[in-house]
Amino acid sequence: MIYSIKKRNGIYFRFPDPVEIYLEKSENEISMKKGIAVILTFFYAAFFSTMGFAVKQEKDPYARLRKRMVERQLSARDITDNNVLDAMSKVPRHLFVRPSDINLAYNDYPLPIDEGQTISQPYIVALMTQHLGVKKGDKVLEVGTGSGYQAAVLAHLADHVYSVEIKEDLAKRSSKLLKDLNYNNVNVKVGDGYLGWEEHAPFDAIIVTCAANRIPPLLFDQLKEGGRLVIPLERTSNYQTLTLVKKKDGKPVVDRITDVRFVPMVGMIKKRKK
Repeated sequence: MIYSIKKRNGIYFRFPDPVEIYLEKSENEISMKKGIAVILTFFYAAFFSTMGFAVKQEKDPYARLRKRMVERQLSARDITDNNVLDAMSKVPRHLFVRPSDINLAYNDYPLPIDEGQTISQPYIVALMTQHLGVKKGDKVLEVGTGSGYQAAVLAHLADHVYSVEIKEDLAKRSSKLLKDLNYNNVNVKVGDGYLGWEEHAPFDAIIVTCAANRIPPLLFDQLKEGGRLVIPLERTSNYQTLTLVKKKDGKPVVDRITDVRFVPMVGMIKKRKK
């Protein structure tokens, strides 16, 4: 029998040449060879289809880790919003951590970043986002850009995300990363998040990723009627509660979500009386 040699992904494979099959003298042999040829055709088509999928997947070697993170850390708990789960499955979290922590990026805990800040545990990011109730058409304010990871998640859900970071180096770095990843609906500025971003107010939702000792009045003022604010509030020096604040008839309606641990808000809030 004649064989032809073909190369696929750097590996050589030997294929039966169908021309040789049809040169057989016996009619029975011809039928048998045709059957074999058909089987081999389907086999190799399936094989190469699988190979092609594997190669495609290898372009994003962290896709499997993201999928596992979503399944085991989020949907296995109480994250039920499919839009949030989908957003969490798309954002390359490993690009938002320090290079030395890339292999830890999808684990079930927060990680330190620069300037004494942290990137929150995936579950907490998803939990806060779920309670924020963001949808297409919404305009969201984030206080505390940090690594930019939370902003990237929100970018998949909202039309516009405005993020304020008080630490200049962090703001510049996260802004560049977000632009490099084509999150063009995210705007980052250096500023005191306690003051919000009045130029773009009112906001459909506001998320605060640092702990405050009270609800910042300017943030509540910049929230739309019916809007939602998610913020960690300090109860004592070592105790914080993730809190959902809804604006109803111009007044706050407060619901406690869970105990958390965030870095404290800094800036003007520390100069104001409690």
